Amino acid sequence: MKHLTKVFGNDPKRAISLLEQGWTKERIAKETKLTVGVNRVSLSIEPGEIFVIMGLSGSGKSTLVRLFNRLIEPTAGEVLVNGQNVVQLRPEELRQLRRKTMSMIFQKFALFPHRTVLQNVEYGLEVQGMGKEERKQLATQALELVGLAGYADSRPDELSGGMQQRVGLARGLATAPDILLMDEAFSALDPLIRKDMQDELLELQTRMKKTIIFITHDLAEALRIGDRIALMKDGAVVQIGTPEEILMNPANAYVARFVEDVDFSKVLTAAHVMIRAETITLDRGPRVALQLMIDRGISNLYVVDKARQLMGVITAEDASAAIKSGHTLEAVLIRDVPIVSPETVLSELFDVVSSTKIPVAVIDDRQRLVGIIIRGAVLGALSGFPEDETGDKP
Repeated sequence: MKHLTKVFGNDPKRAISLLEQGWTKERIAKETKLTVGVNRVSLSIEPGEIFVIMGLSGSGKSTLVRLFNRLIEPTAGEVLVNGQNVVQLRPEELRQLRRKTMSMIFQKFALFPHRTVLQNVEYGLEVQGMGKEERKQLATQALELVGLAGYADSRPDELSGGMQQRVGLARGLATAPDILLMDEAFSALDPLIRKDMQDELLELQTRMKKTIIFITHDLAEALRIGDRIALMKDGAVVQIGTPEEILMNPANAYVARFVEDVDFSKVLTAAHVMIRAETITLDRGPRVALQLMIDRGISNLYVVDKARQLMGVITAEDASAAIKSGHTLEAVLIRDVPIVSPETVLSELFDVVSSTKIPVAVIDDRQRLVGIIIRGAVLGALSGFPEDETGDKP
């Protein structure tokens, strides 16, 4: 998006020069009776990321997302998708974009009550003119993706709110779009169902790798699912960053007020606080291990194999004892090491970190060591201080 702008009212173009002169949204409304919905937004969204646009009611977030596929016509600016300017597309080209490239899922499920679940999911494919058997096959696959394979013949009113939203999600996925636009898609759901749908979306994303643009007014939701977040106020984007950047480095007082009540322990993860682990392989011997610990001012080393898969921990005390007794590193290797995944939130780390004498190992899904967590790093993150100011060492 480049300088994307939407002004509502008669002769909206005259507001563009006023915005460039520094007029505020309020001044323009008062003196020209024009309403600035989106104010010169420029941003780039990467393939395969969940990009969250959030803000309070009236901030312009829903208007902005509707400019992407021209459900609302922009007053000025560009929307480039793979180099193609959506703003300049002719009607038939725009229809193709909406059918195949960019699908939208709304807060209100908008399901047809007279159609079955399968027929609702087939709808976008039917509009494309796809044959009955092919669209049935693709719609069935989409229902399987969202866990509703057994409800194909049900009617929407026979499903719970969360299940109806899954049908809406399946309908959006059935056309295999590159981009999913989700406008407050989970806002109408009860809190527990909403959390389940967030989990469902994250799980689906690990398999689909779609580009998802998600609109919400809920900061906790944005922090939970977003790879990056754009925070809006009065039609303008005031900050773009990762959840950690938004929390730890708010751009201004408005953003700071937005995040001041956030429980960091339920948002920040092990990946945010882990540090590099000092490692060694078993073939190096206890003397090398002890010397490495002395040189680096640490009290333990993590033993890994050639694929960086964790095998255990060697402490300075055990390495010294092995030297005196003539034992190998393997003989004194501590194999019972506390481990967590990079996605583990800090609130789930407290018991583990407080009850172990050695730093917690962070392991990816291939059992590779990607970092370690020291107690001071957790406390430092929760208090807002950088990890290297805690004074703790592994």
